Amino acid sequence: MKVRVGSKYIFRPVPIDRFHKITTLVPGDMVRVINLTGAPKANTMNHCHVEDMNGNFAGMVCCNSLTKE
Repeated sequence: MKVRVGSKYIFRPVPIDRFHKITTLVPGDMVRVINLTGAPKANTMNHCHVEDMNGNFAGMVCCNSLTKE
């Protein structure tokens, strides 16, 4: 699945995000996809960086863990 930068998604972790936690999110959290300066763009190797709805960086997740609202 491809995600769009700036779009809102619900975090529903697939196994890779459950076992290799590199985020502070819990299942059901609403997030926004972002691109970081100097980091790979969203969808590179099927991963993206996300922020919570307050604008705080939340980590990197697999794109398959994100579902539309």
